[in-house]
Amino acid sequence: MAKLHFQTDYQAILKHVDDIDPLRYGKTRNYIDGAVTYLSPYISRGVISTKFVLDRVLKKGYKISEMESFVKELCWRDYFQRVAQEKDVNVDIKQPQVKVTNHGIPSRILSAETGIEGIDAAIQGLYETGYMHNHCRMYTASVVCNIAGSHWQHPAQWMYFHLLDGDCASNACSWQWVAGAKSNKAYYANQENINTYTHTQQQHTWLDKSYEELPSTDVPDELKETEHALLPLELPTSEKCEINPSLPTFIYTYYNLDPLWHRDEEGNRVLLIEPDFFAKYPVSKRCMDFMLNLSQNIEGIQLYVGSFQSFMDTYKCSTMYFKEHPLNVGYHGIQEERDWICDELRGYYPSFFAYWKKLEKHLTIEAK
Repeated sequence: MAKLHFQTDYQAILKHVDDIDPLRYGKTRNYIDGAVTYLSPYISRGVISTKFVLDRVLKKGYKISEMESFVKELCWRDYFQRVAQEKDVNVDIKQPQVKVTNHGIPSRILSAETGIEGIDAAIQGLYETGYMHNHCRMYTASVVCNIAGSHWQHPAQWMYFHLLDGDCASNACSWQWVAGAKSNKAYYANQENINTYTHTQQQHTWLDKSYEELPSTDVPDELKETEHALLPLELPTSEKCEINPSLPTFIYTYYNLDPLWHRDEEGNRVLLIEPDFFAKYPVSKRCMDFMLNLSQNIEGIQLYVGSFQSFMDTYKCSTMYFKEHPLNVGYHGIQEERDWICDELRGYYPSFFAYWKKLEKHLTIEAK
């Protein structure tokens, strides 16, 4: 497979959206070489939204019923965002993860040397490109949490650090789902399953067991040594902003880089990089550069490294606009909603199934 490269030009991103084949996606998405969309980095950074993608695909004439797998995948992302509005996703949501023996991460995971070819290749790809196929994320999390006994929190932080599409809600909730902290049972993948979807042909590995055997298997020697991942943070240098205090100021963040947001209004446009936020949720230099490159789609954008309050104290702006996000701390001004596939569907749903059943009715009505 060719090495992934995620373009940052807005027009190229729109073309990428228009090239989606939702029917082929539904048939092949579980395979590492399937017709996945690779739109998640742009959705996570708020360049486009799930609603934007769905509306654009529907305009091509597809029906909801014939592309349900594609629609569900978009809705999973909205679902996790709604969970994060109601719950602290940094702690076990439904119940404690069971069989936790450590709070680190297996050293062989970090070095991509577990001996499971499909997983090792996926981790190496994550380091090289900032992306990992969703099934490989599940395989990795299953091995780390349910075979090695690592609590999900630090491994989730490690993966988030490297992912261009790193999203605190989706990432943390997915790890919790695999670990059984936000699901009825822990998720396991055996060697046969991994071989099928990663096109490997391994046998006689420590994962070459039945699903009935896996929950009681001993920790293999390859996973016994654990450590804490190094997650070095490198922030850009702040610029002196040219601010007209009589104009509204639009605040962009790691989670809002929408070039269409208030595009036709005159105002100050500032990409706010808060050191305290990134200290708590560190990302790699690749992710930081990706954000900065995406921000160039916003005409007149300026960079400020510091807290929201320090920006206010320095520039004395009168009217501030920002998009709602659970990780915005200490923001004040005019908060605007993010785009949702269904604005009306709010609150906490204990499972995606419960959320989907409500949302499905809404989509059916909208389609008529």
